[in-house]
Amino acid sequence: MSAQTDPKKYFDEKSLLADEAKYCSFGDTVHYLDPPKFFARCQGSFLYDNDDLPYLDWQMWYSAVNFGYANQRLNNALKKQIDLLPQLASQYLHPGKVELATALCRWMEEKHQTKGRVHFNVGGSQAVEDSLKVVRNYCGGKSVMLAFEGGYHGRTLAATSITSSYRYRRRYGHFGDRGLFVPFPYCFRCPYKMVRDDCDLFCVQQFERLFETEYYGLWDPKAHASEYAAFYIECIQGTGGYVIPPAGYFPALKRILEERDILLVDDEIQMGFYRTGKFWGIENFGVTPDVLVFGKAMTNGLNPLAGLWAKEAMISPEVFPCGSTHSTFASNPLGTAVALETMKMLEEIDYETRVRESGRYFLEGLKDLKDRYAIIGDVDGLGLALRAEICAEDGFTPDKAMMDRIVDEAIKGDLEVNGRKYGLVLDVGGYYKNVITLAPSLDISRDEIDLGFRLLDEVLRRVTRK
Repeated sequence: MSAQTDPKKYFDEKSLLADEAKYCSFGDTVHYLDPPKFFARCQGSFLYDNDDLPYLDWQMWYSAVNFGYANQRLNNALKKQIDLLPQLASQYLHPGKVELATALCRWMEEKHQTKGRVHFNVGGSQAVEDSLKVVRNYCGGKSVMLAFEGGYHGRTLAATSITSSYRYRRRYGHFGDRGLFVPFPYCFRCPYKMVRDDCDLFCVQQFERLFETEYYGLWDPKAHASEYAAFYIECIQGTGGYVIPPAGYFPALKRILEERDILLVDDEIQMGFYRTGKFWGIENFGVTPDVLVFGKAMTNGLNPLAGLWAKEAMISPEVFPCGSTHSTFASNPLGTAVALETMKMLEEIDYETRVRESGRYFLEGLKDLKDRYAIIGDVDGLGLALRAEICAEDGFTPDKAMMDRIVDEAIKGDLEVNGRKYGLVLDVGGYYKNVITLAPSLDISRDEIDLGFRLLDEVLRRVTRK
């Protein structure tokens, strides 16, 4: 029976899978499941499949949908703009672009006492590319950057040069200079075999050591000059497994960089817009970057709009004039209309308190699971950016095979609570692909959190059953 004759079905899934296998590039997607999963609709914290079975989503499109699927307020802003000014060539102005840039810059002026300007593009990778242009231009053409092991900044050619995974560059060679990758303060798996509580930020000391002499390759002490223009960071690593640094790390790092005239570029594409309980994730650590890149949740996933904020000295019209870079769809009216409504919503609702309280409740649930299941080696969280690291029963050795079993079991759609069947959408991250990275809706209810833990508990019970 086809979808057209079966009122319970939205589409003919078998036919679509056959066409996908024949006509779609597999290069623009990731198939963790075999066969790949189709979804038909969404609402709040849930996705619904072709049978209208609900799947509680604990990753919300890699933190692009912070404010819930089909958020009516944000959807209406998009619909209203479609009927007013849906498109406009980017050499012309429309109010939304100016108003959104003003709102973001005024936030930085008020919270960080720093003047700057906003530059828009259509996606996170493209905004990272633009940031590299801003940095290189300001630094006299220096093309070498510092970045973190485990860091992810996109898959365009230049963005892969500061993304640590060789996998993203292997087929294409290098586009310019590859970054120098520095160990992230990953305390659970400290590369220096130190203990978090008494290490005295040994990792920062090891980074600063690289500037002691010219023979470590970063620094010319006679000229007081570094070969490296900027350090690209994620304040909390995203694809790397939602790794959260210890207190004091970023202020110490920023001091080292400032003393050597190296810029700090903060990639907030996953952690921005209150994911961590602060407007920008870096605000948890008391540091102001020189450049900040944003995207994803600004439009709640309704429109590909991203951008960067940079300090005035780096991006003023005298330094970065008209035509320095360009994108046809940058600052498009539909995207800026939704983003402006997002900004208004964030002024009206105390997301800082909401996210902190939900995050604490969520983390307590993860700790409870850790106490009951030996395969959970580490849990951590800041706001609603949370992690659970899946290990062998020794509590430390990474167990990717078990992680894959957990994801497969969760998505089956046969988890039962109070007589109703559900699926659970989990995301895979981490250096060893053994981390459940959790980014639920910032509006997730306590009942939905409790439901999720009942579902995850059942998944863990199944996969650990002897």
